Amino acid sequence: MSDARATAMAIDALRRGWPIAIRGADGMLALLPIETADPARLAAFDPAGSAPVLLSAGRAMTLKLANQRAAAAPDAPVLVERVAWLDFATATALADPQLDLGTPLKGPFRAIPVAQTQAAGAALTLARIAGMLPAFFAAADGSAALTITPDDIACHEDASRLTVATHARLPVAGAEQAEIYAFRTPEMPGEHVALVIGTPHGQPPLVRLHSECLTGDVLGSLKCDCGPQLDAAIAAIQASGWGILLYLRQEGRGIGLINKLRAYALQDQGFDTVDANTRLGFAVDSRNFAVAARMLTLLGQERVRLLTNNPEKVAQLEAAGVTVVERVPHVLPSNPHNAQYLATKRDRTGHQF
Repeated sequence: MSDARATAMAIDALRRGWPIAIRGADGMLALLPIETADPARLAAFDPAGSAPVLLSAGRAMTLKLANQRAAAAPDAPVLVERVAWLDFATATALADPQLDLGTPLKGPFRAIPVAQTQAAGAALTLARIAGMLPAFFAAADGSAALTITPDDIACHEDASRLTVATHARLPVAGAEQAEIYAFRTPEMPGEHVALVIGTPHGQPPLVRLHSECLTGDVLGSLKCDCGPQLDAAIAAIQASGWGILLYLRQEGRGIGLINKLRAYALQDQGFDTVDANTRLGFAVDSRNFAVAARMLTLLGQERVRLLTNNPEKVAQLEAAGVTVVERVPHVLPSNPHNAQYLATKRDRTGHQF
């Protein structure tokens, strides 16, 4: 029986720099988070100084580990052999690509086989959920006060656990006849919301899946097109007569605000959004739109017109049982700050403008 509460406790422990353990089908790994721990905690966790460093394949490729250059999955686990010079400071430089230009990396480093592949993969997923760098000291024979399983972590992101918490009337700029619905799971730290605009008229609603973007939606960032997309989506739904805006708590394509800002820093070094995410050790897009399908199902809508340029949203909704009867393009003008970002969407992530 999985327990998503254990995952919430594990996230809290990682953010505090405490070790945890993950028990998978092929063995257990004790893990110390590099981002939030320190040398003293490492000495207590691994007094022998033998625990290797767990990274993602995407990050390992940037470190030029020879057997990782062709890695297909940037969020797959990789173990880096522990050697005498791989102390806490060096591990921090290995973990955070923002430090690459300022911290000449020692080496050479060597990837070693990952015996506990399920636990190692779950650890990288847990780091993403926690909004942390996917990097740990990992010990097969280590100990930790808290042990969880990959099933616990999967339960934390289980869309089927989502329920409607409450709803209320909410007139908004551009759509005065609207209601807001809040959705949550018992474990989720934040809530997804749906803005239902207008009155059903017998046709499938126009639906927009909008992922949270603090910098764009609230602060008016020009690096992306999120804020204008949000405003234009509300206007388009209002003009269509009725529809639904789903506001999904999946900041930074699912990697969280802090990691998104780290990706911004890498973009300032010349990397595009795809390479920035993979250098950090994450998938190109970590969002799970099954949660959007669940929200639509709870609202009684299983046939929709989808306002999007992203075919992956269509595919994931269809896979989760929501029929997309029409894909409606959602195209806005670029500005000098986001032109490359939009070109990357088109050329590298399959967006259709």
